[in-house]
Amino acid sequence: MDAFYASVEQRDNAELRGKPVAVGGSSQRGVVAAASYEARQFGVRSAMASSVALRKCPDLIFVKPRFEVYKAVSGQIRAIFAEYTTLIEPLSLDEAYLDVTENLKDIPSATQIAQEIRAKIQQQTQLTASAGVSYNKFLAKLASDFRKPDGLYVIRPAQGLAFVETLTVGAFHGIGKVTAARLNQLGIFTGWDLRQQTETFLKQHFGKAGSYYYAIARAIDNRPVTPDRIRKSIGSENTFDRDLGTDAELMAGLQPLLDSVWRSCERLEVVARTVTLKVKFSDFEQITRSRTTLGPITQKDFLDRIGSELLTALFPVPKGVRLLGVSVSNLEATDQSASQQLLLPF
Repeated sequence: MDAFYASVEQRDNAELRGKPVAVGGSSQRGVVAAASYEARQFGVRSAMASSVALRKCPDLIFVKPRFEVYKAVSGQIRAIFAEYTTLIEPLSLDEAYLDVTENLKDIPSATQIAQEIRAKIQQQTQLTASAGVSYNKFLAKLASDFRKPDGLYVIRPAQGLAFVETLTVGAFHGIGKVTAARLNQLGIFTGWDLRQQTETFLKQHFGKAGSYYYAIARAIDNRPVTPDRIRKSIGSENTFDRDLGTDAELMAGLQPLLDSVWRSCERLEVVARTVTLKVKFSDFEQITRSRTTLGPITQKDFLDRIGSELLTALFPVPKGVRLLGVSVSNLEATDQSASQQLLLPF
């Protein structure tokens, strides 16, 4: 979807149409969750501090997020996908992979399916979507970003290698800013540069990810589209209106995050074995602390205890804290019988 959250707000409020809009908090410590294309022209981006966004675009209009509305619209879109295939791998509320090799309408052209889906989305939701069509997930993702907004781009098998070699490594899905900078330091700036490296060299510098980089530089991605993909983690974080410094303030700031994570685990019917605490200080230094348990965390007070112990181990904090975050990972589906056994103390 194109600027999904911001586009929903512009759809539902005519006064916002054609204006730079950011979904998120407007406070000094706020963060932009989504930006309209009008705002992006000024350099406003998601995950940007609201204060920075306002400096870039003084006329920026902030709108509080309405996640229940976004989820409802996402459900409409997923229903359209389901008319064509059962092989749907959601990445977020506004993005998904679809395998239409064998589709429910027996349409021989993936491009035609993408055109029909985009038209139905616009008709039913009054929102625009961009689509990428290709022979693997990596290329389809790249293609989906190539003609945004409201675009469709196709990368055919004969075009894959040439398409990849002209891109900067920072444009590759799966390569973030830090990894791109490391690649640049090694003299690797484009897909063509990346393809000149051996797999051994890339694994030496990037571990297991090196094999993935080696493959995508050759337009190879054998990952299947996986319906009902199990999520790897659940988290919650908060940037505070002012820096927190005392032990009591930090503990009070931690508890709502633990509550939120536990509610999400219950809603998704999963349990976790690893708890991670994230702390960002006033100077933007960031640290994480984790603990993995022998068995799944099936009790709320056990999660609270681990989170509290991870935080108190940092007391007294050396400087003010602007953000706290809690996430859980090593997830597995809940099992009633196992849950009953694991009520015993660890």
